[in-house]
Amino acid sequence: MIKLRHLAAASAVVLSVAVAVPPASAQWIVYDPTNFSQNVLTAARELQQINNQIQMLTNQATSLVNQARNLANLPMSTLTQLQSSIAQTQSLLGQAQNIAFNVQRIEQAYSTSYGSAAGTGSTTTMVANAQQRWQNSVAAFEDSLKVQAGVVGNISTNSSAMTSLVSASQNATGALQAAQAGNQLLALQSQQLSDVVAVLSANSRADALEQARDAAAEAQGQQNYKNFSTRSGYQPGNVTMFSGN
Repeated sequence: MIKLRHLAAASAVVLSVAVAVPPASAQWIVYDPTNFSQNVLTAARELQQINNQIQMLTNQATSLVNQARNLANLPMSTLTQLQSSIAQTQSLLGQAQNIAFNVQRIEQAYSTSYGSAAGTGSTTTMVANAQQRWQNSVAAFEDSLKVQAGVVGNISTNSSAMTSLVSASQNATGALQAAQAGNQLLALQSQQLSDVVAVLSANSRADALEQARDAAAEAQGQQNYKNFSTRSGYQPGNVTMFSGN
C-alpha cells in the first residue's frame, strides 16, 4: 500500500515536470531550402542591376568626355601668320610702278604710248613715248623680282606653319581639333597658291610690257620710215664755217 502511494507521488511529480517544461521542438531553427534559394536569386538579381547601373553611368561619363574632346578647339592658329604673308604679297603687287595692275591705267597707257599711238605725234613726242615705254619695261622687271623675293621669303614661314599644323592634326584629341587643323592646312595651301599666282602675274606683266614695247617700236619705226621717205629732195644752202674778221 505504501509502495503504491510512493509510485503515485512519483508519477505526479514527473507529470508536473513534463507539464512545466516547454516542448523540445520549440528550441530548433527550421531550414527551408526553397526559401533560401529564392532569397539568393533575388540578391543576385539586385546585385546585377546595380552592376548594370554602374556600367551605364560609366558609359555616360565616357560619352561626355568624348563629346568634350570632340568639341575642344585646336590650341593653335596660323591664321594671323597666313594673313600677314598674303598682305605682304598684295603690298608688293600694289607697289607696281608706272603701269599698275589696273584696267583703266593700262587702257590709258595703251591709248597714249603703245599700239598705233606709238607712231603718232611729233618726233619729240615719239621719242618721249619710247623713253616712257622703256622705263615701264624696266620697272616691270624690277617689280617682278620684288614679288619673287617676297614669295621666296614666305617659304620658311609656310614651312614652319605646315609642320605645326601637321603635328597638331596628328595629336588632335577630338574631331573638331582634327577638322580645324585640316582647315588651316587648306588655308595654307590657298596662301601658297596665291603666291604662285602673284609671281605668274608679275612675270606676265613684265613680259607683256616688253612685248608691247617691241610692237610699239616697230610701229614707231614704220612711221619714221614713212616720214623720211616722203620728205622732199635735198635743198643746198650756204653754210658759214668760220666767221670772217
